[in-house]
Formats: sequence, C-alpha cells, structure tokens
Amino acid sequence: MTSVTVPPPDVGEYLRHLAKERDVSPNTVKAYERDLHEFVEFLGGYYGTEGWSWEGVDRMAMRGFLAHLSRRGVGKRTMARTLSGVRSFYRWMHRNEMVEVNPARAVGAPKLDKYLPGYLDRPQIDLLFQMAETRAMEGNFTDVRNLAVLELFYSTGMRLSELQGLSRGDLDLVTQQVKVRGKGRKERIIPIGDHAVLALRNYESKRDELLRVVGPKGERSAYFLARTGKRIGPRMVQKVVSAFLAEIDEDAGLSVHSLRHTFATHLLDNGADLRAVQELLGHASISTTQIYTHTSVERLKQVYQKAHPRA
Repeated sequence: MTSVTVPPPDVGEYLRHLAKERDVSPNTVKAYERDLHEFVEFLGGYYGTEGWSWEGVDRMAMRGFLAHLSRRGVGKRTMARTLSGVRSFYRWMHRNEMVEVNPARAVGAPKLDKYLPGYLDRPQIDLLFQMAETRAMEGNFTDVRNLAVLELFYSTGMRLSELQGLSRGDLDLVTQQVKVRGKGRKERIIPIGDHAVLALRNYESKRDELLRVVGPKGERSAYFLARTGKRIGPRMVQKVVSAFLAEIDEDAGLSVHSLRHTFATHLLDNGADLRAVQELLGHASISTTQIYTHTSVERLKQVYQKAHPRA
C-alpha cells in the first residue's frame, strides 16, 4: 500500500457518519476533519515508501504523532483533543470490523495544565454596565443593541455562537427564559434576569424600527441584527464586547468568553449548586464546571489573606 497524503475514503465515510447519524455540529466535524487530515499526512511521512494501513498503525506511530504535534508547537489541550478524535475514529472502524485494535488507546493524553479563567469582579461588572447603559441612553440602535448583548451574556452565561445564532422565537420575555442550542445541537432553557429583560425589550423596539426602514432586506427571523438588518456576525459581537472589556482592564486579556466565566463564578460565589451551574452552562461533564470552583476558592483565599488578622 502506498503512502497517502489526502484523507482516504474511510475518513470521509466517518465524517459523514458524524454529521448525518450522530448529528454532530458542523464546527466539530470540521475540527475532526482537520485533525484526521494531519494524522494521515503524518503517517504518510512516518512510514514513507513502505506504505501503511490503518490496521498496521502501532503505539510507536501514535507516540511519534504526538511528538510531531509537540514540535509544531501545538498546545496540550489541542493535542488531547486531537488524540481523542483519532481514538473515536478507530472505535468507529473497530465497530465496523475494519480494524482489530485501537492503537490510540495505548497512548496517554498529555496532562493538561490547570488554569483559572479570566473573569470580572463585581465592581468591574458594575462599571461595565454603567458604561453600556450611559451610551444606550442616547437611543442609538447599536448602543441599545450592545447593552442588550452584554446583559444577555452576563445573565445567561451562554456561548458566543449560542447568542449569535438566536432567533426571535427562542426568547420569551414574558416568562423570562431563552432556548439555547449548544454543542452537539443540544437544547437547554436558561432563565433571564430582570435587568436583561429590560435591555432586551428596549432593543426589540429599536430592532422593529430598523426592520421597518430596511424593508424586505431585513432578516426578520434573526434576533440580534447589524445596522444592515442582517443577522449580526460573530466577529462583530466579539469586537463590540472586547471594546467594552478593554476599557475595563486593557491588560487583563478579557474576551467574550470572560462573561461566561464571570456568570459561573458569581453564581458559585453566591452559593449556587455546582450541578445547577453545569446545567445552565450546558456542560456535558461536571469536571468542566468544577474549574469555576477553583476561581471561587482563589477569590476566597484573597479575601482571607486581606481580612484575617493572623493570615
């Protein structure tokens, strides 16, 4: 068998299986495609003129692939995700009797470095909304919309893709809840706080005015719109939120995701149940949610050090 430098038919079949039978999100399918393409290219170079087969890939080849990723400067988290993707691919081939063993199972994933996600403390959150509310008082469409975006992020902890993809029917401001489509297209219902509801009602009024002006060109099914009347893009959301956060603390490296971290941290700081926060965030595993407890503990340590006479 000759060396292969493009994904063989088996990979394409597996990706179609993920998209159609497993209903995996398009972004996840693309990530698997990139990772498996790189794996195939590596195997072509590793085995060279001898050629290779899926059955013939062994533990040493898998270790060589991880070393290749490391030399390329790939982070541990990405390496672990890539290895997980290769394992999943081999499990699928094993179920379909295409291979007898899974060489990726014999290789341990790199140990991930624990990190504390960036978040805003209460004074910073107060300052953020004070700035956004002051600008929204002018009544400009973009300022009113931007306040609604910030309020919804902080009120629900939803992801950027989830907020950007919202449609009009997903929000019910009477019952104060929003239906969100998360990773793997799983749906969950999240409550919306009073401050966010008020900001969203003001935005909806401005949105209706905009749609009357732009006429048929407007995207009426989308919830958050750009000035053109089309659904707001993810880059624009990032730009808007990042600009506000840079004014709060330019050197902190805060991002859109920091509002999600802030949502979770403030809930846990105020006694929320970890399982409830997991459900609100849409985490498949409780271990993903537990990182926010580290943030809360670190904050408590700081309070203790400052307040206790013999700390």
